[in-house]
Amino acid sequence: MTLAARPKLLIHASALLAVLCLAGCMVGPKYKPPAVPTAPSFKEATPDATSSATNGIWQPAKPDDATPRGEWWTLFNDSGLNELEPQVALANQTLKAADANLRAARANVRVQNSNRYPTFGAQPFLGGERDSATQPYFNSLSANNGEGDLALPLQVNYEVDLWGAVRRNITAAREESQATAADRQNILLSLQAELATDYFELRAADAQQKLLNDTVAQYEDAVRITNNRYVGGVAVKSDLTQAQTQLQDAKVAASDVAIARAQFEHAIATLIGKPPASFSLPPSPLFLSITPPTIPSGLPSQLLERRPDIAAAERRTAAANEQIGIARAAYFPSLNLSASAGLLSTAFNTLFSKSSIVYALGPTIGETFFDGGRRRGLSEQAIAGYDSTTANYRQTVLTAYQQVEDNLVALRVLANEQDQQREATASAQESERIFNNRYVGGVDTYLQVITAQTSALNNEHNDIDILRRRMDASVLLIKVLGGGWDRTQLPPQ
Repeated sequence: MTLAARPKLLIHASALLAVLCLAGCMVGPKYKPPAVPTAPSFKEATPDATSSATNGIWQPAKPDDATPRGEWWTLFNDSGLNELEPQVALANQTLKAADANLRAARANVRVQNSNRYPTFGAQPFLGGERDSATQPYFNSLSANNGEGDLALPLQVNYEVDLWGAVRRNITAAREESQATAADRQNILLSLQAELATDYFELRAADAQQKLLNDTVAQYEDAVRITNNRYVGGVAVKSDLTQAQTQLQDAKVAASDVAIARAQFEHAIATLIGKPPASFSLPPSPLFLSITPPTIPSGLPSQLLERRPDIAAAERRTAAANEQIGIARAAYFPSLNLSASAGLLSTAFNTLFSKSSIVYALGPTIGETFFDGGRRRGLSEQAIAGYDSTTANYRQTVLTAYQQVEDNLVALRVLANEQDQQREATASAQESERIFNNRYVGGVDTYLQVITAQTSALNNEHNDIDILRRRMDASVLLIKVLGGGWDRTQLPPQ
């Protein structure tokens, strides 16, 4: 073949390659998001919550000014919390690990995408060889003093994606990248919610500490008064010992609160990437006048858009569907195009002559006729993997519905419970005042005063504890609603 004919050969080969690439088909099932059980509204939603019979899967996200989004913690209007929350995204090490996983998933997309293109390479060779005249079965007349070869070849290899295996691998990698991005957001949301919960637990501990410190001061006054009455012969010795016992019990309780308070402070330090020894928060009691923010729950179907863990599970279901197509593509023949061209000579001075030009071009078709059931096993494995991820996705949705319902009922019941508790606290405090006056007037014994004081302290403690639970439930409701995240924030395919 002449040199002039070689460019035409390359043009024809390129045209054939383009036709084969365009003619490639996809084998395997087309993905559809699995259906999930849902309801027209949340069971535990308050009567004024939005309700509608509209239902569906993967509805487009719509703007909603009432829905928390972005910096959701600002809904609580707490400057201390607003200062701490942004530090999670900057310094938390668990989140940094998730960031690294996301970078690896995105890099894998580039790796899989590279299979769409041919590989170009060069293998220069310089070497020599001499035959031995005394080796067995060798014609001594053919012996020589050695010969050398110089080769400068360029090689091209390309596997045609006839059945869509390469394209499905790329799609699966992209879907896994989206799932990893959703995982990262879910980790961030969980860390932010954990920080907010620890913060309100710490502030509740500060409120308990203030309550007990005030109680200790009150009981110290009671001991002083009772001791004066005892010295004056008005009170008996048992009144004084009861007052002293009650005072010491209050001091023990006040000391014990410091343990929980310190542990919550340590947990917050770890969440924002600091050693506990270098971090501290000044006391800031959780005041009973604080009211948790009102958080609309929306529709159950909207939860499919809002929750990053649901999005991650659905994206992995899509990736598992691609694996079925990849396994089926193995049943069909493979086509590989390869070409090489270069220079080959036994001497450097003739390496670049026309006679040293070499080339090769040709397709290779391969088909496996027997593999001992390997391809069937891989296909069944892929189908089972898809069924598993589908079940995990549906379970994630059901768990999400449960978590929303749990926190809705907690907020509704705790709001009523706090109103009832505040009435009980007011009554207990009034009883304490009455019995204390009756004791001073000599009408009642000191045991009745102690009983009234203990009842008042327990009710005041419950006041703080119910508010703490309401704040925690509000944080958890925001978390289980997705924290303002929605599927539009996934990286594009």
